[in-house]
Amino acid sequence: MAERYGDRLLRRGMRGEDVVELQLRLAGFRGTVPEGDFGPGTELQVRCFQREFMGDADPDGIVGNKTLAVIDRLAADYPIDFAPLRCPCKVCNGFGQGRYRGEYRAGKPEIEAYHLNEYPGIHRMVLWTVRTLFFHEPDLEFVLTSSYRCAERNRQTGRRSTNHHGKAVDIDVPLRPGEDKRDDMRRCDRLRGVLVETAHAQIGWGARNRKSLEPSTIAPTWLHLDVRCYDARYLRDEFFCQNLASLDRPL
Repeated sequence: MAERYGDRLLRRGMRGEDVVELQLRLAGFRGTVPEGDFGPGTELQVRCFQREFMGDADPDGIVGNKTLAVIDRLAADYPIDFAPLRCPCKVCNGFGQGRYRGEYRAGKPEIEAYHLNEYPGIHRMVLWTVRTLFFHEPDLEFVLTSSYRCAERNRQTGRRSTNHHGKAVDIDVPLRPGEDKRDDMRRCDRLRGVLVETAHAQIGWGARNRKSLEPSTIAPTWLHLDVRCYDARYLRDEFFCQNLASLDRPL
C-alpha cells in the first residue's frame, strides 16, 4: 500500500508517492523531478525551504510535522487564481478536451515540445514554483496572464505551440508609475535570474527534465515558465490540476 503524504516522517533514503508529493510542492526550492526518491536533490529542496521560508538557521532536511504544516502555510499564503488560467476558446471546458495523446506535429520529432496532447489541467509543479516566486518577490504585483490554450484556441489564433496545453504559464508584472518598457525588460531579466537560482530553472530548453523559461528574445516583458522538457513519466495526468483544491490536494 502506497504511503500517503503526511502520514510519515520523510528523510533521505526514503521512496514513495508521498515523496513525489513533497517534490511537487517544493518545486520552487531548487526543484528536482517528481520521481519519488528522497535523494540529495530532494534533501537540498527541503533544506532550502527550511532555511528560506521557515527561517531555520540550521535546517536538517527532514520533513516532520512542523515542516509539513509550514508547506501548507506556503499554499495558504499564496493562493492561485485559476480564472485567468482557463482556456478562452469557449469550446473546451477551460482545460482542453483530452485529445491527441501520443500524436505529434506533422514533420516534427516525436518529443514533448511537439506533443499535441491536451493535458487535463495545469502541471502542479509549475504553479507551486509560481508560489515560490511570489514569496521571493513580495514587493512586486504579479498577474497570471495566460496558461491553457487548447488545440481549438490554437486554430482560432493561428498558433501551433503546444506548451500551453497544460505545461506552461505566463506571468506579467504591471508597470508602476514612472516606469517604461525598458524598466519592464530589465525586471523580467532579473526575475528569470531569480527562478534560475531559486527554482533550478533553465533559460531555454537545452537540458532534459528542467523547468524552462523563455529567453528575453521571445518574452521581453513577461515571464513564461514551462515543463516541456520533462520526460513523459513526469507528466502523469494526476500531476495536473484544474482548480485550487486539486492543486493543493495530495496525490
